Amino acid sequence: MTDVVTAPSPLPAARDSELVAHVLHGEPGALERMMRANNRRLFRTARGILRDDADAEDAVQEAYVSAYRALADFKGESSLSTWLTRIVVNKSLERLRSRSRSGGLAEDSAAYDERQTAPAETPEAMAMRRELRRVIESSIDRLPDGCRAVFMLRAVEELSVTETAASLGMSEGAVKTALFRARHLLRDTIGREIGPTIDEFFSFDGARCDRLVAAVHRRLELAFEQAPPPG
Repeated sequence: MTDVVTAPSPLPAARDSELVAHVLHGEPGALERMMRANNRRLFRTARGILRDDADAEDAVQEAYVSAYRALADFKGESSLSTWLTRIVVNKSLERLRSRSRSGGLAEDSAAYDERQTAPAETPEAMAMRRELRRVIESSIDRLPDGCRAVFMLRAVEELSVTETAASLGMSEGAVKTALFRARHLLRDTIGREIGPTIDEFFSFDGARCDRLVAAVHRRLELAFEQAPPPG
């Protein structure tokens, strides 16, 4: 399976027709520019529906293939990113229906690239950050189907209510209701997950404590070499 490359924000609508024309004329790099500009939004949309990284990447790839084949039919009635989002929503829903018919649910992928971690980050901070991300992502995954995709587009991708409604084929009122419900559910779920572990935040035990004790011993040894111990 080919990796889906994450991307910056989608291009301004004014450039959509120009980019589409470049792709249709086979200009080198034009298709890649289109994908890089929309990958993040499309992946998050698919992930919000399918709750599985691998399935979401496959849905995005299928959406791009379908979009490429139908690109000549793009009329600019909506932005290119909205048009692509509708396609990936349809592909994701097809996969969801197929998954339901087969009676199987793919296990969530836990493959996140830890190479993005800052080199100076301590092991304890890395572990805490991973745990917090796990809590947030698992809480989003547990949102009802009608709320999850809305939350991903509105709160994560920061689309407007109008853009979200157009992308998902919902009314603006339904988008607002779904987002309100999603936020309420997430507050409750994350609160229950994090509450019991609050005492562990900014902990000072284990390897961190060992390092401090050893450092103090080294400092004292140096001090004793320069002057006799007190008493």
